[in-house]
Amino acid sequence: MELTQRILQQFVVLAEEQHFGRAAERLAMSQPPLSQAIQRLERGLKVALFERNPRGARLTPAGRAFAEDARRLLEAQATAVDRARRVASGHEGELRLGFISSLSYDFLPRLLRRTHAELPGLRLHLSQRPSAELVDMLHAGTLDLALVRLPTLGAERLTVRRIAVERLVVALPEHHALTAERSLDLRELAGQKFALPKPSALPGLAHQVTLACAQAGFLPQSLGEADDLPGLLSHVSAGLCLALAPEQVLSLGIPGVTYRPLRGDSPHLETTVAAVHRSDGPDAAVQQVLRLLGTAGRPDGESPKTAPKTRSARRAANTPGSLPSDELPK
Repeated sequence: MELTQRILQQFVVLAEEQHFGRAAERLAMSQPPLSQAIQRLERGLKVALFERNPRGARLTPAGRAFAEDARRLLEAQATAVDRARRVASGHEGELRLGFISSLSYDFLPRLLRRTHAELPGLRLHLSQRPSAELVDMLHAGTLDLALVRLPTLGAERLTVRRIAVERLVVALPEHHALTAERSLDLRELAGQKFALPKPSALPGLAHQVTLACAQAGFLPQSLGEADDLPGLLSHVSAGLCLALAPEQVLSLGIPGVTYRPLRGDSPHLETTVAAVHRSDGPDAAVQQVLRLLGTAGRPDGESPKTAPKTRSARRAANTPGSLPSDELPK
């Protein structure tokens, strides 16, 4: 016979009440249909589950064993239904998230904390790659969502949501003469030695630095290259040169490095961070993370208009060698 959820519920309630009248009242039904349903259950199982008497119905040993298993079946059914609904709504399941390396120091940890707090059943599998590789992985179906810098080749065939704009800042050795300035024009850096991002590892940043310097009228003199931001700042910390980097580097706290904002409105001094996913419709988990991306970049209680300056000012106050609080990159 078919053990439906309804018959299991009827049996469990009767097992708890051990009285047909009280059980029927709890089940919002009359007593005769309940009695008939239990009789059908016993015939189907070929087992007597209750001993009837004028005072009620007492479980047989077989009935007690069946009651334990019936409760577990009902709990398993409820759990399965709840989990299916949570996965369908994006509150549970798995999501493959790609990101560029510079976001791993500040933005990504905030997103992970927010996701863990609001979507504890959602497991994120992270992949760090350059923007172009992340876009290729999205097209290949090996990623669900990626955080990249724009422009990125191939992103035009994806759904793009811009989530942040970052300024480039100058990283200087802490005793460099230019640290006396509270902000710098990029043209003041002509003739300086630079640590440059390796184009094969950081193509977006490498292209941006080249264009920004070219617009300022010079080509940066390379002292060396690095394939990540800590490597760039290690050159600077050693006192050998300076570097241009997105303001996410303020979170690194590398000793011996001082940061200054760049003046000017050149588009090459800004970089756009975007969330991209396939255009054939994101699943529910992607939609949930996209919702959190609207708040992951700022602490609770701060408005989007004031959060970037407030956040950077807090870092500047607590990090030696950071930007002056009244000259933060906007």
